[in-house]
Amino acid sequence: MCLSIPARVISIERDMATVSVGGTEYKASLQIVENVQVGDYILLHTGFAIQKLDIREAEESLKVFDEFIELNRQLDEEEVKTGKRIV
Repeated sequence: MCLSIPARVISIERDMATVSVGGTEYKASLQIVENVQVGDYILLHTGFAIQKLDIREAEESLKVFDEFIELNRQLDEEEVKTGKRIV
């Protein structure tokens, strides 16, 4: 299974972009995706932009990631309270 994450393009130099994911910046090759502009969202996989995303689709995916982070935080708190591992 492959994992790609939505990333917002913050700058472009030739065929490389600097992208932001959760406030952290990464480099992404734009060699296989056309017409990417600063401000666009891309799917980032192992350093490559593999698809340009519609802003609504990107925001919905990021919302799900945020919900997952919150769920993990709640589970961690429950494990501390009960002293039991939640699987």
